[in-house]
Amino acid sequence: LVEHLSKCEDETMVPVLASKKASELPVNEVACILQADLQYGLNHGEVTRRRAYHGWNEFDISEEEPLWKKYISQFKNPLIMLLLASAVISVLMHQFDDAVSITVAIIIVVTVAFVQEYRSEKSLEELGKLVPPECHCVREGNLEHLLARELVPGDTQRLCCAPLEMPVISDCLCVVCKAADLSIDESSLTGETSPCGKSTAPQPAATNGDITSRSNVAFMGTLVRCGKAKGIVIGTGENSEFGEVFKMMQAEEAPKTPLQKSMDLLGKQLSLYSFGIIGVIMLVGWLQGKHILDMFTIGVSLAVAAIPEGLPIVVTVTLALGVMRMVKKRAIVKKLPIVETLGCCNVICSDKTGTLTKNEMTVTHLFTSDGLHAEVTGVGYNNAGEVILDGEVIHGFSNSSISKIVEAGCVCNDAVIRNNTLMGRPTEGALIALAMKHPFTSEQKWMAVKCVHRTQQDKPGVYFMKGAYELLIRCCTTYNSKGLALPITQQQRELYQQQKMYMGTAGLRVLAFASGSEMGQLTFLGLVGIIDPPRTGVKEAVGALISSGVAIKMITGDSQETAVSIASRLGLYSKGSQSLSGEEADQMDIQQLSRVVPRIAVFYRASPRHKLKIVKSLQNIGAVVAMTGDGVNDAVALKAADIGVAMGQTGTDVCKEAADMILVDDDFQTIMSAIEEGKGIYNNIKNFVRFQLSTSIAALTLISLATLMNFPNPLNAMQILWINIIMDGPPAQSLGVEPVDKDVIRKPPRNVKDSIITRSLIVKILVSSFIIVCGTLFVFWRELRDNVITPRDTTMTFTCFVFFDMFNALSSRSQTRFVHEMGLCSNKMFCYAVLGSIMGQLLVIYFPPLQKVFQTESLSIFGKIYF
Repeated sequence: LVEHLSKCEDETMVPVLASKKASELPVNEVACILQADLQYGLNHGEVTRRRAYHGWNEFDISEEEPLWKKYISQFKNPLIMLLLASAVISVLMHQFDDAVSITVAIIIVVTVAFVQEYRSEKSLEELGKLVPPECHCVREGNLEHLLARELVPGDTQRLCCAPLEMPVISDCLCVVCKAADLSIDESSLTGETSPCGKSTAPQPAATNGDITSRSNVAFMGTLVRCGKAKGIVIGTGENSEFGEVFKMMQAEEAPKTPLQKSMDLLGKQLSLYSFGIIGVIMLVGWLQGKHILDMFTIGVSLAVAAIPEGLPIVVTVTLALGVMRMVKKRAIVKKLPIVETLGCCNVICSDKTGTLTKNEMTVTHLFTSDGLHAEVTGVGYNNAGEVILDGEVIHGFSNSSISKIVEAGCVCNDAVIRNNTLMGRPTEGALIALAMKHPFTSEQKWMAVKCVHRTQQDKPGVYFMKGAYELLIRCCTTYNSKGLALPITQQQRELYQQQKMYMGTAGLRVLAFASGSEMGQLTFLGLVGIIDPPRTGVKEAVGALISSGVAIKMITGDSQETAVSIASRLGLYSKGSQSLSGEEADQMDIQQLSRVVPRIAVFYRASPRHKLKIVKSLQNIGAVVAMTGDGVNDAVALKAADIGVAMGQTGTDVCKEAADMILVDDDFQTIMSAIEEGKGIYNNIKNFVRFQLSTSIAALTLISLATLMNFPNPLNAMQILWINIIMDGPPAQSLGVEPVDKDVIRKPPRNVKDSIITRSLIVKILVSSFIIVCGTLFVFWRELRDNVITPRDTTMTFTCFVFFDMFNALSSRSQTRFVHEMGLCSNKMFCYAVLGSIMGQLLVIYFPPLQKVFQTESLSIFGKIYF
């Protein structure tokens, strides 16, 4: 019976409506399907029943992984697995000193990586601590103030912008619009800069394409800019358009970073070399008639010694230091390997609105009716900037033609700017900002205000009008010329039309202004060009990145004219560049898009689906892609990209969740700093690998030659351990903190298919090893003339090896520059490390307790000069 009742309840439960379907239906039909009461609202019992079926108006985010699981996951690194195997083998071979040193190295690596990533997560949590969204909803005849998560399908939600812009927290069908019109900022979802006007009229199915065409639906995650309305909640949580983006993001899997791939390959190479050493030693020993088990023991010992257990420490510490440096530059990196990924990034796909631009409409040009051209400086909703005419700054009413336009822009305005924060439409905010240095509906495309003097109300008032040029010019019979109203001629009309088209092709949004005593006989005042301007410093950063071989592609929901104009201002779009619309991208499959995407600089009218397809097509041709963005519409592409970069201030929570790196100050220039860090980190890791492997090969060669040729061992076990400490200790670790070369940004991104151990690096390693071995063997041969090994012989050989290794460390500081070019003391940590190692070596030689441990003896002045 219970199951039967439950089944009946499911069948009678109101459904959620997709925004596409709801937008095509009349309001009364939607209200009937959702059983909504527009006047009285739902009762609390019905709300509880619907919530039990549809759930809370929030996203089902998987439970946070326990700390111990996050710690254990650090052991999945192939190099760590190889070191663990080495430690186990060392225990089985009763080489406990090696086992202990390897285990300590593993614990250091895992702990440093875990702590740094945990700190990044906590920084991100602090960034994301926001007040829970709230809403106004009609229930049981009362207007209630609720948390957003409490809404259910069929609720009647009130949308408004006072006192601040209010977020829309579910998908709603507009049923009642007041105050002339409702205007909603959908830039976080669609990328459109201009607010979208809303109405109650159903959307014809023939023209109901993407979400930008649904003018009767308010979407979750957007912002009410002006006006008031009531709406029926048609979708909550994951059943909203916002939720669709969230589900796409959850389904997308983040790719492995290039450094992780390089470390995986290096781990496999070292494993292969280790087995090769064991095999060769066993084969030669067997051919010499030696006991196979003894040779296996020697081979395993050499193989374990060959594995550089310090490498994971250096990689982890170097990455951690890079992450900490990025925090100082106001960027939060969520995972350690990510900071290196940008070093090999060769394509940056950047969202326009809020990333390359400020997402703050700003007046940049004025054209007066009497032919004056003025430029407006400054960016944003503040009084920073000036109006400049013919190189001179215009103050107050010093120019009547300009002041009349500014006056009209202020009067025909509903926006308010308080503490540099806009309340109202961005376009009107731009006019207020112009007045500080200056609604018409989307159907009417004009706005008129009648003003009457407060003390002279019996006199006729003055009309001020602003709007689209084509509609406003019809109401004008005269134009303003230095304070005089002159009749408009056909020549004047053509001039104004020409200027309007010129501003439009430059990507500016154009508004016309007029005033007069009668609506049909107004005086034309001029035109204003408004644009969402580029962020400060972005053009310089773009230029530096392009010159270093990084391609930058703008992806936006804006029109082609606006997108190309901004791209041209930033140096992204030049003669010969191409642009592609989202609709055109839809008609291509991934392979077709991959063939044309290298030539495309600007993608316009792009939806979240298009952004993801563009990222995939670039990855398909082997590009390492960074994606920047701040809106909900960017989240899926951010997660799919090799590195996702979100904006910390303007970025949505979903966007930050998907990203790998967050720019706290929304500064695009920080990406350039991250690329420098990435390239520098990779170079330091290569320097360390060169030093470690050359030292390791030199030590192995000495021991192998002595073993295979039945020579006495030139170094005892404790001396080999000391060399191993130097190899993995302070001198080696200090190579990981070598300062980033300032010229590194000019070098092209590295090829991700290249292994860390390249042919040129192998040559350098072998040359260094050969010099160390030859020098050490020469000393050993000179000391062995009496054919008797004494502590002095091993001490001379041992000290010679250590000093050769210090010079090897010095030469390993850079792959391309000499020591005198870098500066001998530019890396202070390296100087301290080498000085400490030399002091330690002197203690080993001259300090009696250590002489017994290392079987050394004091060297005479002659012995020291011998070096």
